[in-house]
Amino acid sequence: MNRKISWLFLFLLFLIRSANTQNLDIRWLDKINSPANPRADKPWQFVTDCMAPVGIAMPVTLFVAGVAGKDQYLRTKSYEAGASFLLSSALSMATKITVRRPRPFVTYPEIITKKSKGGSFSFPSGHTAVAFATATSLSLTYPKWYVIAPSFAYAGAVAYSRMYLGVHYPSDLLGGILIGVGASLLTYQVGRWVER
Repeated sequence: MNRKISWLFLFLLFLIRSANTQNLDIRWLDKINSPANPRADKPWQFVTDCMAPVGIAMPVTLFVAGVAGKDQYLRTKSYEAGASFLLSSALSMATKITVRRPRPFVTYPEIITKKSKGGSFSFPSGHTAVAFATATSLSLTYPKWYVIAPSFAYAGAVAYSRMYLGVHYPSDLLGGILIGVGASLLTYQVGRWVER
């Protein structure tokens, strides 16, 4: 499974380098990003700003619940979720430094409206990576539809907010999703090996 994720990631990097993908990326982004509108911008900025607190609160909450309830399963899951958060953050930052893709508002200032802070580079979306790592970890801990659906809806909202705010291309989000889900699955698998 890890090999498949690696190949998918390399294929995605190849696609980003092609001009047609860039054109498709900017066309989609142009449809989602719009001129500044405070009534719509503030809620999407809020969704973006909640990513880190939610990503940190989830493993901390699992740990506290595990300690309070003397539940080793929850404590183990809190370690996996925390490791997934850290791994997805580190992988997305390392990939940004390696790929060095400029932000869309830098490359297309006449088309894309910057409505939020954008850090150094664009690919992949670190917010999206952490949001999907969090959603995947929570879904693996509680594999019930009423946990999975809202978890991934929230992660999808974080991803959408990054395009709406003009700081990421759609392919940046795809890269973030692959990193986030992959990091969570990897830490889950490592947890299974450790338990044996």
